[in-house]
Amino acid sequence: MSRMIIEIFRSSKKDEMYLYVEKSKGLTNVPEALMERFGKGISAMTMLITEDQKLARADAGAVMKAIQEQGFYLQLPPVRDEYLLDLYKTPTQAAY
Repeated sequence: MSRMIIEIFRSSKKDEMYLYVEKSKGLTNVPEALMERFGKGISAMTMLITEDQKLARADAGAVMKAIQEQGFYLQLPPVRDEYLLDLYKTPTQAAY
């Protein structure tokens, strides 16, 4: 069973967007274009991760594989249900 110490950064520009990187390397392997969209990385937590560990919205094995292959794992915000977005489009004035 392999293990890795990772650091998780949250985006300063987009809610619920996170970058997982190897703690010892930090954000050095993240492409500049991605960092422009991600914004300033705000450290959310550091943790020891194993392949069979449960994570909230990511597969630990996929996270470790992406970090080993490309130097980072990007977790995008969850998809919003279309009907919830429509709630904000409806008029808010009351009709009597």
